[in-house]
Amino acid sequence: MSERMRWWIVFVYALAMAWVEAAVVVYLRTLVNRLEPYQPNPLPIMGRMSEIELVREAATMVMLAAVGMLGGRTWRSRVGYSAIAFGVWDIFYYVFLKIMCGWPHSVFDWDVLFLIPLPWWGPVLAPVLISVLLILWGTFAGQCERVPASIRPELVASATGFIGMVLGLHTFMADSMAVASQGAEAIRNALPKTFNWPLFCVALLLMAVPVLQRLWFSLSQPRGPAEASLP
Repeated sequence: MSERMRWWIVFVYALAMAWVEAAVVVYLRTLVNRLEPYQPNPLPIMGRMSEIELVREAATMVMLAAVGMLGGRTWRSRVGYSAIAFGVWDIFYYVFLKIMCGWPHSVFDWDVLFLIPLPWWGPVLAPVLISVLLILWGTFAGQCERVPASIRPELVASATGFIGMVLGLHTFMADSMAVASQGAEAIRNALPKTFNWPLFCVALLLMAVPVLQRLWFSLSQPRGPAEASLP
């Protein structure tokens, strides 16, 4: 199977998962009257639903990682296809939410992005930008599986990207961490006031370094006759 075909299979899988995820979220938010998540008491308790939701989120990540593991042939391409699956799933999740319930109204609407280990809050645009980077990096990693003669540039780029990821996570969880000492109820009821765009932009630039490194390596390598091109 060509890399082009593998890419599209992962894309279609992630697209289907995005629809399922959006549908589930619409059901849940309708049940608790929180179609727009940014409002008082954003994470109401309803029996065991909170515990079930945490497991569901973890299961979603396992499913996205699994399709990447099946799609790739080397560890790098497997991680790459997992990144593609996550990015496509995340972007089209918001597209399908818009179709299903009319939300988000804009890319700057606040959303609860994840609940593990603390609620992540951010404008819709922020995770979408990260997802674009994931798709780009995963595509470059998957379509060019050659190992560079020197892995030092890749290690430096990966370390830089990791620092960017940590900074990005901080921007998403800063408000939850600020009230974490006050207990679970304070965390559930915390609503962010402002998003730290300057820090997020720095984080995004750092996360873009591995993408640029893989792009440079992909373009600098001669292509064999059987090597598939980008989708």
